[in-house]
Amino acid sequence: MSTSPSSAPSPSTSKSEYYSSLPWFRRFLAMLNWRPVVDYELREIEFERREREYEQRKIAHEHRMKQLEREDEQLRKEDERLRKEDERKKIAHEQRMKRLRSENELLRKEDERKRIAHEQRMKQLRSENERLAELNAKLSAISSSSATNSTPAKPTPSESEM
Repeated sequence: MSTSPSSAPSPSTSKSEYYSSLPWFRRFLAMLNWRPVVDYELREIEFERREREYEQRKIAHEHRMKQLEREDEQLRKEDERLRKEDERKKIAHEQRMKRLRSENELLRKEDERKRIAHEQRMKQLRSENERLAELNAKLSAISSSSATNSTPAKPTPSESEM
């Protein structure tokens, strides 16, 4: 004995509502204690409802799992991209530091060369200043001795030829 489609209860229908929705002969059979069939039908309807809900949850779960897998893949790709970018930046930084160290070393050597050249030039200038001071002293001595001697000194043979 199956029920007609119009008498099938909705998932929220209670037993009393279900009984009242039955045709008169089914209500009469229910009064005669024909409940096992009705209970069986109600259990079957409830089972089908739960099965549909389970399938819907299963589909939703599968959809969510696929979405999570896609997100996971995107995160892996982003992580790999960031790792490569970090590696590239690290290499670029190391190359720049190496270049700066090299430039710094060249500048240090150039400064050292300039310092040595400056010290040599200063030594040369001191030496020249000393020589000029000596010559100045000799010139002063000669001019002071010539001022005391009013006679000019005899020209040397090379001066007379000029």
